[in-house]
Amino acid sequence: MAVVSRTARVIQNAKIALIFYCINLILQFFSRKIFLDYLGAELLGLNTTAQNLLQFLNLAESGIGAAVAFALYKPLSQNNRQEIIDIVSLQGWFYRWVGLFVIAGSIVLMAFFPWIFDKTEVPLIYAYGTFIAFLFSAILGYFVNYKMIVLSADQKEYKITIETQRVKVIKVFIQMWAIWQLPDGYLWWMVLEVFASILTSINLNRCIKNEYPWLTSRINEGRSLNCQYPFILNKTKQLFFHKLGGFVLNQTTPLVIYFFYSLTVVAIYGNYLFVMSACLLFVDALARGFYAGVGNLVSKSDCSTIKKVFWELYTFKLCVAGVITHGIWYLSDSFITLWIGKEYVMPPVPLLLLTMTCFIQMSRTCDVFLGAMGLYRDVWAPIIESALNLTLSILLGYYWGLSGVFLGVLLSQIVVVVGWKGYFLYMSGFKKSAREYFESYLKKIVLLTIASILTTFFVDKVILFNITSFIDWVVVAFLTVVTNWILTGVLFLLFDDSFKLLILRVKQILRKR
Repeated sequence: MAVVSRTARVIQNAKIALIFYCINLILQFFSRKIFLDYLGAELLGLNTTAQNLLQFLNLAESGIGAAVAFALYKPLSQNNRQEIIDIVSLQGWFYRWVGLFVIAGSIVLMAFFPWIFDKTEVPLIYAYGTFIAFLFSAILGYFVNYKMIVLSADQKEYKITIETQRVKVIKVFIQMWAIWQLPDGYLWWMVLEVFASILTSINLNRCIKNEYPWLTSRINEGRSLNCQYPFILNKTKQLFFHKLGGFVLNQTTPLVIYFFYSLTVVAIYGNYLFVMSACLLFVDALARGFYAGVGNLVSKSDCSTIKKVFWELYTFKLCVAGVITHGIWYLSDSFITLWIGKEYVMPPVPLLLLTMTCFIQMSRTCDVFLGAMGLYRDVWAPIIESALNLTLSILLGYYWGLSGVFLGVLLSQIVVVVGWKGYFLYMSGFKKSAREYFESYLKKIVLLTIASILTTFFVDKVILFNITSFIDWVVVAFLTVVTNWILTGVLFLLFDDSFKLLILRVKQILRKR
């Protein structure tokens, strides 16, 4: 019965996440265009820079939320309310100090704004206003909204999605209208950003109170609770390195490209990254509902069952990532040409390498199970990943240009994300030889490669469709994705046991529903 409940919540989480993903993706295209047309690229750049600066300060939080979620899985499964209250109170205590640090760091950082934004023609007051608007939202998360971690750990992520995203959708609509119709549209944009943060906070806390009326917080007892649950701080320290490694990894590629080339090439990379990020968010929306379910599974099941579910989820993500990234590689050039012009198209070899990196990021699953098991002690792994990425990108970029930069990123991902993470999960989590992992992974990659090659051959030799408009592109995209999905499904049904188990699980769910 618990499995049925867990599965139902996974479906609900994924369904709600996908609905809002589609809405936000469409809104993003329109809002970005209106922003550029009425406010200009300078102001859009300032907006992005302010977000990045605050993201750097928010590194102070890195690990606390994930460590608390891990600590909550067991008491939630046992309905141990006192322990849940203790852990959430400890999180509130941690977040109070993080919030104070972020405020202090922001004050210091804003003192340097005249130098940071000295080259921009945008009024400096806009820089301060934008940063403060984003800072206000972050501070609410630390001091007011922190209890929402219980909803996430309890597999009720969809409630968070509904409360946050519906406000966001309305906010973006009003912001677009304000920029389009009102004088000083950007000032209204900032005011609406703050107002939406307050409204979101009110809605979230009302939802939490309705769902867990017994959930109180004793933040002032944080010091004693820290002694009672020392493993949370230990996990947080370990997770900090993982978060820091990911942050460094995501920030270095544009800098290396700019070092070897120009801002124009960085812009070309940014356009493709925008498309790939949209696809990554799509896969994350599909799989997000599973994540808390994995924590619940780990707290109740044996290693054999966990391993079986791991391969079902991994196979699902590999198949989805394989179909989507083939579509990116095959269709992104024509999409970029129709969207912003042929001069922004990337050469084929760098695009292939970038797509392969996107595939690894899109399909990564080991982290979910390592997190559910609390296996964060490999703190050196993200540091090695970042060091490899930066070193290889610069070295190979020097000899092979843009292809070398992306090859350096890809190699760092293969070594750490594919290689080490799978090995570490099998050896420390499943207590099994990692040979099974590598053999199964390589087999699935071969099947996906065959499906991709057959799809390309079919579309090129059979369909013979010339893309001259967005309607043509949609038709070819539909035929390409459907063909690849059918071929992938047939190959995996014939040769992959995990995929067969996944199909059986889906059939059981549909039959019960």
